Amino acid sequence: MPLTVKPISVAEHLAFIQQQPRASFLQTPSWAGVKAEWGNLSLGWFDGDELIGVGLVLTRQVPKMKNFLAYLPEGPVLPWSINSAPTTAQLLPPMLAYLKSAGAFMVKMGPTVAVRSWSAATLKDAIAAGTASRLRDVAPDETYDDGLQLIEQLRASGWTQQPDTGAGFGDVQPRYVFQIPLADRSVDDVFAGFNQLWRRNVRKAEKLGVTVERADRDGLAEFHPIYVETAARDGFVPRGLPYFQRMWDAMSAEDPDRIRLYLARHDGAVLAGTTMVTVGDHAWYSYGASADIGREVRPSNAIQWQMIKDAIADGDSVYDLRGISDTLDESDPLFGLIRFKLGTGGRAVEYVGEWDYALRPTLAKAFNVYMRRGAIKQSVKARIGRSDKAPTDAGSK
Repeated sequence: MPLTVKPISVAEHLAFIQQQPRASFLQTPSWAGVKAEWGNLSLGWFDGDELIGVGLVLTRQVPKMKNFLAYLPEGPVLPWSINSAPTTAQLLPPMLAYLKSAGAFMVKMGPTVAVRSWSAATLKDAIAAGTASRLRDVAPDETYDDGLQLIEQLRASGWTQQPDTGAGFGDVQPRYVFQIPLADRSVDDVFAGFNQLWRRNVRKAEKLGVTVERADRDGLAEFHPIYVETAARDGFVPRGLPYFQRMWDAMSAEDPDRIRLYLARHDGAVLAGTTMVTVGDHAWYSYGASADIGREVRPSNAIQWQMIKDAIADGDSVYDLRGISDTLDESDPLFGLIRFKLGTGGRAVEYVGEWDYALRPTLAKAFNVYMRRGAIKQSVKARIGRSDKAPTDAGSK
């Protein structure tokens, strides 16, 4: 029986997500509430009567176009394994057919399927040797057949990728991320995996009296001013406080523990703040910020360490520091993205990235020209977690 794709209820969507060991928080129903400026729909993949996959589709009409862009950030959530059925060739056509009938001119998606990964030790050796300028110049520690085959199948099926900018930011969501594996590791194990500077900074923050607390929604009012400071310091456009309040409300309504806010204090002053999001056994460092003062007491290290410890206590298998640039050139301003995260002893992971499918080629071509002119791209880039640009305060989308 051929697969069918059709709209499903928010309840059906959430129930499916809750059954998965992990799925991106950008594919939860609550993310539609966060991205209030977009339209949205929940799609379900059915094999007969069995729901086998879901996708949160964000929709956006482009000026002077009647049709819409359909965007599945870090989705859809499907059985992508090469050892599972149905195949990619069976999974995607019914989605494309439905979205075209609904009025989409192009579909953009970015499945979180890994292609390659590099350990911190491997990358440190490459940086020290000065033999590589980008991640792709370094032989990976692992390659993943699921990701490699998915890329081949997407290309063969007419999907395309936008050109990489050369920094790893060719996509809206990050193609390269940095993760700390937590499965079967104790707090002591993870701490021992930190480099000497990270361990020293964590101990220094504790010795100097930096405290880290979990705050409630009201704490966003203390977080936001230092987030604005971070934006001014690192050159990105900050989101307003209402955005974070909307995020808190939408995600907390879906699951009381979906989103957390952490504040690091010293002598009563808030010096750093972060948000953490959890779905299944995967925890993400989402947004982060630090004040211009007090950096010498290492609040950023302290707050990250507390989130990592909490993720371990919760039984999470991955702590995700989100996006990095793919540069290994120490003279590149974007090198700070990976330098801070390498100290945690984790690994860099490359996903398959974001792919486009033109349902109406003429409109899709016009849209891509519009993007290249920067009318939308500049806005999107300003929102790509520009806290991701901060050497010690990386953030999210």
